[in-house]
Amino acid sequence: MRDKLRVLIVEDDVLLSESLEIVLSVKGDMYIAGVARNGDEALSMLRIVEADIALVDLKMEKMDGVELIRHIREEYPGMKTLVLTTFYSDKDIAGAIQNGASGYILKGSGVESIIAAIVNVMAGRSVIDEKVMKRLSEYIKKNDNLSRDFRGLTKRELDICELIAKGYSNEQMAKSLFISEGTVKNHISSIYEKTGLRSRAKLTSSYIESSGLF
Repeated sequence: MRDKLRVLIVEDDVLLSESLEIVLSVKGDMYIAGVARNGDEALSMLRIVEADIALVDLKMEKMDGVELIRHIREEYPGMKTLVLTTFYSDKDIAGAIQNGASGYILKGSGVESIIAAIVNVMAGRSVIDEKVMKRLSEYIKKNDNLSRDFRGLTKRELDICELIAKGYSNEQMAKSLFISEGTVKNHISSIYEKTGLRSRAKLTSSYIESSGLF
């Protein structure tokens, strides 16, 4: 049981949460650590069970997904969060990413895409739906406080930023750049320090906007 990826589902739609429970267990070969209907329930559950990743809806009563993501980042820093929602207003997208979400996909993405997103996030990659990325980029343009200056980075750090934006894991970056994974981690720490960005998802969205990569 412990060898399987432990997933916490946070979703107030009972039918959907039950479907996810079955699909992720069978097709994704994952262990469902728990199912919560809102952020309050999820935090209470995490005091009892352990999870590697939380699959989080945004619009829920009592505590919404953005607030839950912030709590998980602060209280369970080793845990990943992946937004799975039908709601993607500019403010909510930015809020989820700013508060530490590792990815953001839409419920209509399909079973295989959801499973792939979970696997990619756990492998250290940032996963953001194309439609969501477009909305986020437009929001960044309108809000100077979300813009980041990448001019202070070294050539190698910019290379790392580009590979992160393309979804490379630390291992893949190390092989591509012919350096060790430890060196990759050191570069990423330096990038975070210089830019003020503290997650791959934030770094990805800001770098794409700054460089016009896609």
